[in-house]
Amino acid sequence: MKNRQTDERIGMNRDMIKMIAMVTMTLNHYAAVFLESGTILYELLTDIGYFTAITMCYFLVEGYSYTRSKRKYAGRLLVFAIISQPPYHLALSESGHTEYPNLNMMFTLFFCFWIIYAKKEAMPENTRRNIILISMMATIFCDWPVSAAIFTLLFLWVEDAPERKKDAFLVAMISFGVINFLDRTGEYSLQNAALMACGAMLGIGMSGMCLLCFYNGRKARRGSVLLKWFFYLYYPIHLLVLGLIRLYR
Repeated sequence: MKNRQTDERIGMNRDMIKMIAMVTMTLNHYAAVFLESGTILYELLTDIGYFTAITMCYFLVEGYSYTRSKRKYAGRLLVFAIISQPPYHLALSESGHTEYPNLNMMFTLFFCFWIIYAKKEAMPENTRRNIILISMMATIFCDWPVSAAIFTLLFLWVEDAPERKKDAFLVAMISFGVINFLDRTGEYSLQNAALMACGAMLGIGMSGMCLLCFYNGRKARRGSVLLKWFFYLYYPIHLLVLGLIRLYR
């Protein structure tokens, strides 16, 4: 009994890691709104912020098995995606709109939810493939296009094989680094693009280390319901604050 009580104090619970993700996301968005692209501070804060997306994909896959109502889970993601869209544009677009129909990260998670649904629920194989394909294509119009869908599929792949989770994070790091490198080659030299791509993998690696080495698989023992709504509300509220500061500074 004593050992069991001691084990409960070891590591970080789900809500503690989500809180870290909120901080790193805020740093990333602060850099996007207020700092000049290409500067050292901009790159550092942006790279640290990459911790958030893959962490939320991890918890999305994990949370699917725990939620009592899949319909309500999907509904919450969609409602907060819609609520978050105006603050997202206010904070992260140049003049109230982007050059292409970019949707916020909550929409990305909503589409990733349907990938999980297709993989886990009973349905004809053709229907399963179509849902996954359509959901992945839908993320093209969202924040973290395609990458978040890849992360979700990776975590589904290793869900029943904890010993392979480090492989999932390694693949995620490499794939995101390659995508980042290809995206930079048109603007920077190959050497600088490679250096920036390595930096971009920093947040993914931080997430992997945190979840693999310190996550104890539990949620907060107190205030878990309050924290759940805090995490949903924080996303649109922090974007609104950043957007208003940008607008009126």
